[in-house]
This record gives sequence, C-alpha cells and structure tokens, in this order.
Amino acid sequence: MSAIITSLFGLLFGTLAAGAWIGIALLSTALFLALFFTNLPVDRLFPQYVYNILTTPDLVALPLFILMGEFLFRTRLSESLFTGLAPWAGLLPGRLLHVNIVGCSIFASISGSSAATTQVVGRMTLRELLDRGYSPDIAIGSLAGAGTLGFLIPPSTVMIMYGVLANESVLRLFTAGFIPGLLLASAFGLFIMIRTTQRPDFVPESERAMRHMPLRQRLAALKDLAPTLFLIVCVLGSMYGGIATPSEAAALGVLGAFLVSLSQGVLGLKELRDVLLGAVQTCSVMGIIILGASVLGNVTSTLGIPAAVANAVTAWDLSPLLLIMVLVAIYLVLGTALEGFSMIATTLPVVLPLVEAAGFDKVWFGIFMVLVVEMAQITPPVAFNFAVIQNITGRSTSYIARVTFPFLAIMIAFVLLLAIFPGIVTFLPDLMLG
Repeated sequence: MSAIITSLFGLLFGTLAAGAWIGIALLSTALFLALFFTNLPVDRLFPQYVYNILTTPDLVALPLFILMGEFLFRTRLSESLFTGLAPWAGLLPGRLLHVNIVGCSIFASISGSSAATTQVVGRMTLRELLDRGYSPDIAIGSLAGAGTLGFLIPPSTVMIMYGVLANESVLRLFTAGFIPGLLLASAFGLFIMIRTTQRPDFVPESERAMRHMPLRQRLAALKDLAPTLFLIVCVLGSMYGGIATPSEAAALGVLGAFLVSLSQGVLGLKELRDVLLGAVQTCSVMGIIILGASVLGNVTSTLGIPAAVANAVTAWDLSPLLLIMVLVAIYLVLGTALEGFSMIATTLPVVLPLVEAAGFDKVWFGIFMVLVVEMAQITPPVAFNFAVIQNITGRSTSYIARVTFPFLAIMIAFVLLLAIFPGIVTFLPDLMLG
C-alpha cells in the first residue's frame, strides 16, 4: 500500500510541478494507478465512466451558472447595487464600507462565483469609496474578504462540484450555505463597525452626515435594486418555491441575466460572442477537472487508499475538533499553491472518509470545503480575488494580503465555530428538506 500511495502523490504533484493542467494531472495519475496496480479493464470501463460522470444530472447546473455569470459580468449591476444600498449602509458605523459586504452577499446569491462577485461589486464600490476618502486599507480588505461569499451563499459552482464528486444533493448543499453565509457576512460587517469605531479617520467626516438622509430618499433608492431582486427571484425563488430543480433554476437565471443585459443596452453581438466563448472555456477546464477527480476517486477507492489513510489517522486518536484544525492548517498551506477547485479535486477522495469517520456528515464537510476554498481565494500567491483587486487598484499583492488578513482570521475562527456547532450548517436543510 505504501508503494501505491507514494506513486499516487509522486505522480500527481510531479505532473503539477511540471506545469500540467490540474485535470490532466488527475486523469493521468488515475489511469497510471489503474493500469499498474489493478486488473480493471481500463479500455472498456474508462469511456463508460466518462459518459456517466459528465452526464450527471446535477452537473447540468454548472455550465448554466457559469454562463449566467458571464452575462452578469457585462451588466451595470454594480452601479445599481451601489446606488440602491448606499443610503441604507449610511445608517451603520463604517457607512458605505458596508456596501462591499451587503453588495457581495446579494450578488453572491445570483452569481455563484467568488471572482465574479469581487469583480462586479469591486469595480464600482472601490472607486467610489476611495474617491470619497475612505481608508484604502479597510475598503480593499473588506472587498477581498466579502468577495469570497460568492462561493458560500448559494448558488455556488463549488457546491455543485463538491456535490457531484461526493455524491451529495446539490439542493441540500445550497440550503446549508444560507445560515453560514449570512453569519459570515454579519461577522465581516461587525468587524467593520468595531474597526471604524476604533479608527474614526477610516471614514471621511463628510460621510457621517449620511445617517440624517430623509427616509423618502432611502426608499426611492430601492428601485435600483430591482434587476438584482429579479434575478434572485429567478434563481432562488424558483428553487425554494418548488417550481424548479437547481438545473432548471440555473436556466431561468441565464434567461434573467440575458434579459437584464438587454434591458441595460450592454449586449451587442461582440459582447454575446465574448459571453459564449468565456463560458465554453471555463466549462471545458472545469469539466476536465471534475472528470479527472472522479476517475481518481474511483480508482483510489478500488485500491483501498481512502480506507487505509482513514485507519492510519484514526490510530492517531485525534478529537474531531483537532482533526478539523489540522485540516484547516493543511488547506491553508495548499491554498498558497493551488486554487480552490484543484484543492477539492486532489484531496476529496482521501479526506472525505476521514471526516465521515470523525462523525461529520457530507453536507457539513461540503460547507467546510467551500470555506477553505474561500480562504484559498485570499491566500497568496495563488489568490484569484487578489488578482481581481490588483487589476482594479494597481496595489501590490503584499499590501492586499496585509489588509485582508483580519478577514482571513475571521474565516478561520468561523470554521472552528462550525466544527464546534455543526448544527449551524445542518439545521436548515434538515428543517426544509428532511
């Protein structure tokens, strides 16, 4: 068994170090193990397995949500979000800094992507906040942290990928993400209120008068949120209203995003071509990753690798909380070298049995995986949210990492909270779906 495990990690990380695509590295490792360490008829099983995994019903939602995100990226939702939320955010300590948090939370509920959430919300809010005189430290840090909510608040492309690989209901995962997502967003907002109370200079003096804005003006601003609310109804409303499955809700989301793009006059033939090409490229990369991870998971299960690793870790007699702390540390290290989807694909076949043996169910671990993927989004040098913010602001990676660290620390503490109180994750899906 030790030779098999050595071959597994040696070949996988060797091909990654050589610059191979993550999906190709996973697939080549799986085929190598199957050919040299099993008697499986690979030539007959592999084509059938490719067909089975890539036609999984839950996977249909993934390209649709990606396509919806491509449409939304080209709309003016960022401007309407800022205009609609700013009068209400002005009531709280920290004023318009809360637009980053609330805006990312709302956009996360229709996009399913962390990078898209950061890009769409940030290209409007950062310019406005910095022009108005807010501290760049907390403005940039809060955007990088809140942008990760794109993976936690459903719908989520990461949850779809995890659900397919772990054979878990995507709808249960979506439902499980609501309470943790809202709690994490609230924790970010609470930090902003505390920090700006400690440092009043983070908020310009001119903005402090916003709390005296007339109620009529605040109510009038809500009309700018209409396109976003329309999309939320299309996606989440159709799912939880019992009208549509996650895949059908994704299709309604694409239609809604298309209509919003048309209504805003931002969708010409060139933009439509860019939308379709962007969606095809992203779906192709993710499809190869999912296929490679699925084949590798099946082969390692046949070889008994997950069971062997689970038995070895069980012999260490770690408490469930200590196991989670060890996994958080491991994923933080992996997050410096791998992006989120790759982390799930490479580790899930081995790690999932460990967590189940410790007493955590697959839905809870799915939310845990989403959170560590979010951490990878703000863990340099491979930090996609940083790349988006660098493109907007021109700031260095080291600066963005420094101002984002408090939000990363909040996320680590939040993961440990979920490990101590797993019911935070499981309560809502158990209540709504049984």
